[in-house]
Amino acid sequence: MDQLNGSANLMTVSDLDYTMVDHDDPENLALLRFDALWEAYYRDNSLLVFSTGRSPTIYRELRKQKPLLTPDIAIMSLGTEITYGESMVPDDSWEHYLNHKWNRDIVLEETANFPELVLQSETEQRPYKVSFYLDKMKASKVMQALSRCLEKHRLDVKIIYSNGIALDILPQAAGKGKALEFLLGKLKADGLGPLNTLVCGDSGNDAELFTMPGVYGVMVSNAQEELLQWYAENAAGSPKIIHATERCADGIIQAIDKFSLGPNVSPRDIRDSMYNGKVLRPCHEVVMFYLFYEKWRRAEVENSEQCVQYLRSIMHSTGNFVHPSGVDQPMHQLTDTILNLFGDNKGVEFRVWVDRTSTSMVSPGSWQVKFNKWELSGNELRCCSTKVLMNSKIDAPDQFSWMHIHQTWVDCYGEKDDMPWVI
Repeated sequence: MDQLNGSANLMTVSDLDYTMVDHDDPENLALLRFDALWEAYYRDNSLLVFSTGRSPTIYRELRKQKPLLTPDIAIMSLGTEITYGESMVPDDSWEHYLNHKWNRDIVLEETANFPELVLQSETEQRPYKVSFYLDKMKASKVMQALSRCLEKHRLDVKIIYSNGIALDILPQAAGKGKALEFLLGKLKADGLGPLNTLVCGDSGNDAELFTMPGVYGVMVSNAQEELLQWYAENAAGSPKIIHATERCADGIIQAIDKFSLGPNVSPRDIRDSMYNGKVLRPCHEVVMFYLFYEKWRRAEVENSEQCVQYLRSIMHSTGNFVHPSGVDQPMHQLTDTILNLFGDNKGVEFRVWVDRTSTSMVSPGSWQVKFNKWELSGNELRCCSTKVLMNSKIDAPDQFSWMHIHQTWVDCYGEKDDMPWVI
């Protein structure tokens, strides 16, 4: 959250599975659209929060499988764990808060008396969350009986059933909604409270998010019956909650438009946006360039003089590029290499996106932009930490020249012998 100097313009709080991530979209097109929108317009002035039932272990696994951005904050294990930044620094004050009237050992003892409950994998058992599988037909009866048993021990717990199969037991103070309430209070105390908050979900365990005062909410079009039923019983007609007509991340973008929360057209949806139209700022420039780079190599733009001139106009003729291997080469050589790669990934899975963009002014008219550049080719995922020094053009101040590019491999996502890295 170091990018913020005051209140966040927008805090987007989203569930992951079948909300931000559409597991029925093998090309991840909706997610990539959201990625481009967020990095171009929101990363430097807003907050991205993932609120998921996943434990840290399987959350990290998902990030290796899908083009997920790095959130500013992650709420995991159904609101029982809060972490910050790429390093996932835990919020110890939240864990201390959850201790009140919670005894995990008693929960395990009592649930052992219910043969209908089947423990989920060890990775899903957390200090403040005990998780089971439970048949939908038996759920109501078991939950009522289990609640009575735990009340006898004077435990203050919350029992959540979701997705027609998962039962989770948490401290009463936990949950996605309570964790968000805690975060909003903490941000407000630090002078970073968001001007607007958008919550996004698809299942019953997301319902709490929509109860926060003042937030906007979107139930994606593929929302499950349990969440729609909650809405019908508790929030029908609310002007601040919509049931989107679009799936997953596309539904989130639809809500940003519906509630007028900010820019709502992803750069991926603007035809020829890489070389037509005004670039707003350096981070927007970076997103535009790498979209062009992806489309150039997929032959989704024309191999035209206009595209060639666009590329040559960006890379300054006297600039230089330091490849992650350490090799230094002139910028004009890099430009020629890219031009020669037109269509080399046509018809194959090849996607490019950027993450964690940040911009700092070096001097008037000169900026340094830092970001992670990701590239997915087939099943191979690679990433470089990238720094770009760019200057405003004297004859066109709203356009930029890339003077210097320096890339280094990100651990575990480095060079592959049979896969050349270009930029």
